[in-house]
Amino acid sequence: MMRINFRLVFFVAIILALTQCTQPVKKEDDPEKFRAMLQHYWKDLMALKPLDATVFGDNRMNDQFPNTATQAYRDQVKIFYNRYSDSLKTFNPDGMNEQDELSYKVLAFDISNELERTKYDTWKIPFTQKGDAGNTLSGNIVLAMGQYGSGESAQPFKTVADYDNWLKRVHAYTVWCDSAISNFRQGMASHYVLPKALVVKMINVCNGLVSSNDTKSIFYGPVNRFPATFTSAEKLRLTNEYITAIKTELNPAHLKLAVFLKDEYLPAASTTSGVGDLPGGPAYYRFCVKDWTTTDKSLDEIYNTGLAEVKRIEQEMETLKNSVGYKGDLRAFFEFMKTGKQFMPFKKPDEVLDSFRRIYTIIKPALNKYFILFPKSNFEIVQTEAFRAASASIEYAQGTADGSRPGRFYVPITDATQFNITSGMESTFLHEAVPGHHYQSSLQMEDTELPEFRRYKWYGAYGEGWALYCESLGKELGLYTNPYQHMGALGDEMHRAIRLVVDIAIHSKGMTREQAIKYMMDNEPVSEDGAIAEIERYMSNPGQALSYKIGALKIAELRDKYNKKLGSKFSIGEFHKQVLDSGCLPLLVLEEKLERWAGEKMKR
Repeated sequence: MMRINFRLVFFVAIILALTQCTQPVKKEDDPEKFRAMLQHYWKDLMALKPLDATVFGDNRMNDQFPNTATQAYRDQVKIFYNRYSDSLKTFNPDGMNEQDELSYKVLAFDISNELERTKYDTWKIPFTQKGDAGNTLSGNIVLAMGQYGSGESAQPFKTVADYDNWLKRVHAYTVWCDSAISNFRQGMASHYVLPKALVVKMINVCNGLVSSNDTKSIFYGPVNRFPATFTSAEKLRLTNEYITAIKTELNPAHLKLAVFLKDEYLPAASTTSGVGDLPGGPAYYRFCVKDWTTTDKSLDEIYNTGLAEVKRIEQEMETLKNSVGYKGDLRAFFEFMKTGKQFMPFKKPDEVLDSFRRIYTIIKPALNKYFILFPKSNFEIVQTEAFRAASASIEYAQGTADGSRPGRFYVPITDATQFNITSGMESTFLHEAVPGHHYQSSLQMEDTELPEFRRYKWYGAYGEGWALYCESLGKELGLYTNPYQHMGALGDEMHRAIRLVVDIAIHSKGMTREQAIKYMMDNEPVSEDGAIAEIERYMSNPGQALSYKIGALKIAELRDKYNKKLGSKFSIGEFHKQVLDSGCLPLLVLEEKLERWAGEKMKR
């Protein structure tokens, strides 16, 4: 009988196991498997975020509203990103083609950021006063639901099923409202609360969505626009159900939120202005800066860049002021432009919209010189809905890939006679419409060669950076010939430079809301109400305001770099194509891409 030395067997097994552990794990090289993983990622991400799916034109989940204010949902988010982190590690980026390699880098960046985001207690602030959807310290899903339910936003109301989907979404949303109150209370217990000034605005938002007349409610909007194909019976049923939803669900939920915020939360709200004063706030702000700028720049580097840019632009403003013969100082010149009746020539909203249409007519002939890549999607210039015009800025809303909804350039006009041409109409059009957000977002969405998650990806530093860079093209595209319009453009540029200063100072250097408002009004032609709205936006969405100028400076820096490096081989149209043809990228990844392009051009 053979005798077995079990001790020897045990040690041999350990040695074999250790040997196997030290062997490199073979990475997957199959590009089709990698692309299939990306497709699954996007599908699963949309299931996790059905409101985003609706915005992107994926209508499979238009009836869903996940309770993002629960621990169960937060756990689900962690599981999702950890699972795809593990999946990504099984693939080998070496040897991938350029687009697959970019996809690998973008997904790695996203997953890393989202997993880091889960470490912070932003769930204790489930919404703010700001007008974007979100469940962290960055947006206002309550106000966003008003836009969805108005029938004039992303939520479709074309079929009976569409109308029923919205009712189902409302049922789930009102449950979320109760969970949001619970989260706010947990924030109060740990002193993780919003500044008082923001809470006052939130109370107004919630009260504004409560209607004493059901048929005047913003949520009654879809009933006023029934498709002609609906039968009388369908219209009657839906009308009754929408009134019931307004009366028994939406009004009570929003009133409950407003009362809670006023009676419980406001007294406990913070008297300081920045997230740096929250528990764990300094680390969270550093994360926000990295997340929004997609760079590794330090807070002081960004702050000092802002101070330098403010000084440079102020000198340009002085030169322009002197060129029109104005004798007062720059502050007085700002006031002159803000109040001069000659700068407010409009009488009707259509006249304002037509003025923006004329800007488009001016730049069209020059676009072919500066661009060789154009979007197929249409866009339209429209007036912002009345219910949100008072608190809205001029903005661009992306269309859908199938063309069913064009890109929209929204212009809020509460009083056409007060709309000022020196507000930067030309630069704003370049930024929000053409060639800014409309070109960038449409080209990205239309590119079927990109995996879906990249067709809809957004990084503020790239997207807002591109749009702000486009403002700098004004003279090249035939604009800024009027000195007051040019001053408006400088005002817009100054506005973004000021953001670098005040965002960093509010959240990491103890600057108060009032000090930030004063700094803004001292350095740009902005009304007090405008400065308040802007500063409070930065307070509620830390780091976002940095993305514009950081991105624009990087794109301009790269244009200058490669123009000098390539000489006669440099083409501005091709440069813009290279910036735009891979969709939204982190700035560090964009620079790597352009460096590769320039290297290949040098070899030819």
